[in-house]
Amino acid sequence: MSTPDSPVRSIVHDYARRMAEQADRHAVTLESLLAVLRSRSTDDATARTTAVDVAASALVALRTDTDQQQGFLLEPVVGAFARLRNDLRPLVRFGRLDVQFVEPPATGRALPGDVAHQARAIVRNAVLALLDDGHAQRVRIQWDCDGRNLLIGIRDDGRGGTDVQDDVLRPIAERVSALDGSLTIDSTPGWGSNVAITLPLDPPAAEVDFGALTELTERERQVLALLSGGRRNADIAHELSISLNTVKFHVANLLRKAGVSNRAELVAVTREARAAP
Repeated sequence: MSTPDSPVRSIVHDYARRMAEQADRHAVTLESLLAVLRSRSTDDATARTTAVDVAASALVALRTDTDQQQGFLLEPVVGAFARLRNDLRPLVRFGRLDVQFVEPPATGRALPGDVAHQARAIVRNAVLALLDDGHAQRVRIQWDCDGRNLLIGIRDDGRGGTDVQDDVLRPIAERVSALDGSLTIDSTPGWGSNVAITLPLDPPAAEVDFGALTELTERERQVLALLSGGRRNADIAHELSISLNTVKFHVANLLRKAGVSNRAELVAVTREARAAP
């Protein structure tokens, strides 16, 4: 009698299936784009419009797939902490620091993959900074989880002169900020420093401001309409009798107002906004 698959094996199998399905959809999208662009039965304008429709639909589908797959990119908090210990093993073995680890609770919530990766990088950078400083002899690393945040504590017995504005902490502060987290340092001269970092496990997703697309200038509306029709910047400049730099300026404003990073996303969210009731 066959034994049922373990939960981990089932997750891996389901993830692999989803990846294969996504690869197939991407292949179909690329084949469709090539067919449109190679077609001799459509003029350039029609081909561009059709290609934009295909690409925009594929982008929306990719966003949906990415959101659904976030649940698969998780690391148990204990496993993520164990990887951190392995990362720091050479420093513990050969370095001048006595590194103490305080294990997180085994029942803690699993960490999103990007949070786990950044948390390990943050701790590694902090320990290396302490090692380079040369005054700390002992450091304690603690992870905890309150259900909504990963809580990182790093305590040393150095000079106690560490400040959040120090250049050596800038890479750490940037990583924390990128995850919408917080970093505080409590230093006591002669007693060491305590670094407290909070990383949210559910960082707010970037939201598209559909309302901003209804508050455009007349020129921005004209540029957006032509851009949505697949026109290039040079074509838009010629159509509206404006300079190429002016077109780039309006496109940059449109990207900023919509909260997206490229033209394809702008076209996609524009179509979503128009389709919304």
